[in-house]
Amino acid sequence: MADINAENSGQRVALASAGSDPEPEAAAEAVAPALVSFMELFYFAYRNFTSDPDAILERYGFGRAHHRVLHFVHRNPGLKVAELLDVLKITKQSLARVLKELREKGFITQRPGPEDLRERRLYLTPKGVRLTDKLTELQVRRIAGALREAGHQADEVTRRFLLAMIEPQERDQVASLVRWFNPGSENSPATTEP
Repeated sequence: MADINAENSGQRVALASAGSDPEPEAAAEAVAPALVSFMELFYFAYRNFTSDPDAILERYGFGRAHHRVLHFVHRNPGLKVAELLDVLKITKQSLARVLKELREKGFITQRPGPEDLRERRLYLTPKGVRLTDKLTELQVRRIAGALREAGHQADEVTRRFLLAMIEPQERDQVASLVRWFNPGSENSPATTEP
């Protein structure tokens, strides 16, 4: 495999010296090679984390946006469309297209709210639950294997790291959406076989 860093370092220097970087002082500052390596590992890990579900989603003509909608609706039945927009940080137009496709293909249903009939509440159909469970199983299996391979306390360190990657003002909201596991319990990912 070609040395990506060597190829790109020449491009960075050329761009900075040509003045095409809008902030040349920032480009001139040295970036810690170890941190660049972590960034690259993050990209490759994400590529592999999404590859198995992507292959299944493609069979339905779906993409990652569909997967995220299915996941969060499955984890939060009755989620309001407005709440989902806030969670996903996408436009109304993008979400409307994805929801329309998921409804038309029978994976998701939309119902009015119990008190306010104008609210649009989202639920998965049994077909949607089956697909989402399969996608989750693939990704959980990959995470469980990685945590086992990473060793003792990897689950806690990984959880803290991922939470720290989230913007500070969004952490409480994310923490409320994520169902934390008890690290010492039988449900801990480091001790559970998927």
